[in-house]
Amino acid sequence: MATIESETPAPSPAEDPSQGKVRLKRFAALMIPATLAGGALVALTAQGVLAAQFSISGIAFTVTADHLHGDGFEQWGAIDNTAPNSPNLTDTGGQATVVVSAIGQAKLYNFCQSVNLGAINLVLRAGRGSTPVTGTDLVVDSDALSGDATFNSLEVGNDATTLNDVPGIAAPPELLGDFGQQAKTVDINNLRQDNYATTAGAFSLPGLSMSFQSNGC
Repeated sequence: MATIESETPAPSPAEDPSQGKVRLKRFAALMIPATLAGGALVALTAQGVLAAQFSISGIAFTVTADHLHGDGFEQWGAIDNTAPNSPNLTDTGGQATVVVSAIGQAKLYNFCQSVNLGAINLVLRAGRGSTPVTGTDLVVDSDALSGDATFNSLEVGNDATTLNDVPGIAAPPELLGDFGQQAKTVDINNLRQDNYATTAGAFSLPGLSMSFQSNGC
């Protein structure tokens, strides 16, 4: 069973301790989200469709990995929405434009995930050494992606609703005519993402550890 360690540094003078307390309270019941891997940086369109299957918090979390391998990859663009009257993303009307990335079977090596709670970061690590984090049917909504990517059997310019390299997963019918791309496999070194939402059919986190730290991933 994973243990949670506490390493709570004093906030710097520039930070507002009350902000940290508010966000920490908001994340008191934080669940370990699954995570993904994303691909090429492309211009994707969005038309107000909810990509996530739930209202997002509006606070992004960072994911990094030394290497990701995915069998089955799809990608399109969409918009996520916060819950009504959420205090987050108010400057965009509670919306986040995202790149939606889906992977059928994924392996992530030296996985790190962190969320900034104001004066401190909640950091999750797993998949260190030779045993990677694994996931099936991962769908991740990101507003920033980077890494060194290689695709096999890449198709660019598909209608997003016709993607089929991840069986059972494609853009919803409302995105008929929108841009999409897919590949049989994807490999990404030095993966880094800022994500708003993640869903997965299954997710395994060997060597899981969680702690509060001054720095995120």
